[in-house]
Amino acid sequence: MKTMKQKIAQILLVTGLSALASCSDFLSQSSPSEVDYNDVYESIAYTGTVINSLYGDMGKDDAYSQQLSIIWGTNSDCELIDGIGNDAYNTSRERGNMNYNASPAWSDIADVWDTMYGIIEKANLAITGIEQSSLMQSGTNSDRTTMGRYKGEALTVRAMIYFDLIRNFGDVPMKMEPSNTDLSNVYVGKTDRDVLMDRLMNDLDEAIELLPWAGEVSEYTTERMTKGYAHALLANIALTRAGWMIRESAKAGYETAEYRDATYPTQRCDEATRKSLYERALKHLSAVITSNRHHLNLSFENEWYLINQRILDQTYRENLFEIPMGIEESSELGYTIGVRCNGQTTQYGHNSSGKQKLTAPYLWSFRDNDQRRDITCANFDIREENGTSVEKLLGNNPFGIYVGKWDIRKMSEENINLAANTLGDTKWMSGINCVRMRYSQVLLMYAEVMNELAGPTGSYEGSAGISAKAALAEVHNRAFSITTAEESYLNSISTDRTTFFNAIVDENAWELAGEGFRKYDLIRWNLLVEKILQFKSDYLKQMNGAYQRTIYFNYLDAAHTQIDMSSITYKGLPAGKSTSDYHASVSSWGNERTTSTKTQSETNLPSISSGLVGSTQQGSGNGAVVKNRYLMPIASTTISASNGRLSNSYGYSN
Repeated sequence: MKTMKQKIAQILLVTGLSALASCSDFLSQSSPSEVDYNDVYESIAYTGTVINSLYGDMGKDDAYSQQLSIIWGTNSDCELIDGIGNDAYNTSRERGNMNYNASPAWSDIADVWDTMYGIIEKANLAITGIEQSSLMQSGTNSDRTTMGRYKGEALTVRAMIYFDLIRNFGDVPMKMEPSNTDLSNVYVGKTDRDVLMDRLMNDLDEAIELLPWAGEVSEYTTERMTKGYAHALLANIALTRAGWMIRESAKAGYETAEYRDATYPTQRCDEATRKSLYERALKHLSAVITSNRHHLNLSFENEWYLINQRILDQTYRENLFEIPMGIEESSELGYTIGVRCNGQTTQYGHNSSGKQKLTAPYLWSFRDNDQRRDITCANFDIREENGTSVEKLLGNNPFGIYVGKWDIRKMSEENINLAANTLGDTKWMSGINCVRMRYSQVLLMYAEVMNELAGPTGSYEGSAGISAKAALAEVHNRAFSITTAEESYLNSISTDRTTFFNAIVDENAWELAGEGFRKYDLIRWNLLVEKILQFKSDYLKQMNGAYQRTIYFNYLDAAHTQIDMSSITYKGLPAGKSTSDYHASVSSWGNERTTSTKTQSETNLPSISSGLVGSTQQGSGNGAVVKNRYLMPIASTTISASNGRLSNSYGYSN
């Protein structure tokens, strides 16, 4: 008869093996399916398999293959779930839940919760097993170093998972040890998220000492937890800890926001604590910058080409951590999000309608000649015409622009063939890694922290030796062939802290839209509601005067199958040009102001994020149950199984 711990160990190893097929080559190894628990962590190889299984579990649909990489990061001011109009109120689907009309009965909430806490349980087992291992306590220097790295990985994985739970649910149960066989420590109530984040940061301090830099040890690529990612994750947690959060109840000594709910206040910690957290974040962001292990790829376009090609960048290592995925096994990046194939095509197969969309005001917000616009915003789809795949520009579809960062046209032949040979509505898995931190985020967080501590151009002890302005400029300038206009822009935003902070908020959108980070940054800045209302107001203003009724464009080829994106006249005909200079045209976003039926402005626009900002045309809070209710409810099934320890807040039912 196996003990409970032996059974857990067997499950760990079996699930680890099943996950290996869905991850990158470094995970491809084997081990016996039955090993006594006490022996698992007396072997470097078995311990490595347990750690590898953590990465495999992150590749599940209910973790980062679909939900947390694509769906749960919506809605923001520029990113929308693909549900508007009546769909935006459907609480049994992601379309209602991500428009903030969430329901504890939506089954996906329980699935995500269970998957994430399953990873945490595995990490807890690994950390405890490694700590108690003779290899760690009295082994050779080499054994202790290797086991220490494994512990550092488990600590960092656990911190990342808990952080994402906090960002989506608020206060959650904190459990940092394996489950007892008598289940005496299984039923746990909520822990204040500040307490949990403080613990996570301390854990990451330990992990940083144990982990190598990416590339420092051959097997530690950016598909594994490394020192650089642990530094950056700690900084991100520190900034969230210092930021605004909706609370279940007010905390004494905390600052309360003007925009707040009467029952569930929006608060942040006191000024002295915030300064300490900014300094802590600065230390870790500076460590990444001065390490020279991570850099911006010189080309934003090439950065996304490599991601689509599933090529790990060993030159710049801009992506500090990518969750490893496996083609045909995991990752819906490029299928559920990305450039759309509208129906079956002979060249590229098909993909879904695109769960995440971008908006017309966002596309219009880009500065002229920003190379990120046409890589991020795909205002077209690919269709089959006369046996050929052709690009078709979308018309009056202001809330339906696809996220172009994942692009079937840029994928490997292996992926294109997979998609082309998958017929009908069958889902295909791209194997494209889920990027959890880019170096551009490090620079933008650094610019934010330095601005808080020293202003746009000041210096500060413990910094990386560059100003906030210099860090922002590095991100901004990559997107341009630098011109006098861009130099003037950068100079104009370095005058005061507020102006500079607003520029960081803008740069965050231009750089990161579609990647699942924007909403959470807006939340900690307490700008989510404000920015969504601004997007709605901007749309109405632009639709009623600025948007073109018709846009014109050219093709790159004689057969008219490929659009010249740089030719599209989104903002009117250029000086010296006439309509005869263009191959084709399409009715655009401004056309609705001339018609009697205004579906986009009068039906679709009010429905967007209606559970958060209300359902009036511009969103005035009318209809929103709780102000600032961006957090998800705990699933009803989770509450019923919690032995009375869990309940919902923020006006949600149990």
